[in-house]
Amino acid sequence: MRIYLAGPDVFLPDPWAAAAAKKAVCARFGAEGVFPMDPVHCPEADAAAEPFLAIYLRNEAHLRACDAVLANLTPFRGPSADAGTVYEVGFMRALGRRVAGYSNDPRPFASRTLDFLGEQVRRRADGSWEDAEGLHLENFDCHDNLMIDGGIRAAGGPFVARAVPEAERWRDLVAFEAALRLLLEG
Repeated sequence: MRIYLAGPDVFLPDPWAAAAAKKAVCARFGAEGVFPMDPVHCPEADAAAEPFLAIYLRNEAHLRACDAVLANLTPFRGPSADAGTVYEVGFMRALGRRVAGYSNDPRPFASRTLDFLGEQVRRRADGSWEDAEGLHLENFDCHDNLMIDGGIRAAGGPFVARAVPEAERWRDLVAFEAALRLLLEG
C-alpha cells in the first residue's frame, strides 16, 4: 500500500529526517510512505510558472498515486491542524481513498480554541462560547473541526491522539505508528 504522509512536517528544520523516520515505520509494516517533497513525474508542475503551483501540482500527483493518506493533524500555528493537510484529507476522501489521522495533542478542538483565544472568548446565555466578534465556537467534542473528524470517520479510517512532551510533538511517532497499524488492518 502506498500511503501519502500528509502534515506540516515539511516545515520542520529538517523535513528529510522526519520523512525518513516515517518511511522507515511504513516499511516495517510492508507499506510505502510517500512524503510530499519526494520527487514525482508531473509535467504540469514542471511547466508551472509559479513555485506554489508547482508544489501544489506535485502534491496532487502524489495524492492521486497513493492508496491512502495518513495525516499529521497535530495543531499547527494555532488550535487547528495545518490547512494544507486538511485539504489533502478532504481530497483523498473525495477520491474514495482510505483516510487516517493522528495527533500528538489529544485535547479537544473546543478546549484548544478556548486556550488559544483566551480572554477574547465569553460564555453565552445558553452556555456555549463565542469569540470577540460574536461567532459561536464549535463544540462537538471532536479532535478538530467536525469536517475533519467526520471525514475520517465516514471513510472508516482510524484517528489516534496522544499527549507527548511539547519538545517532542513534531518528532514522536507513537501515535503515527498506531494509526498506521490500524489503517493497514482496516
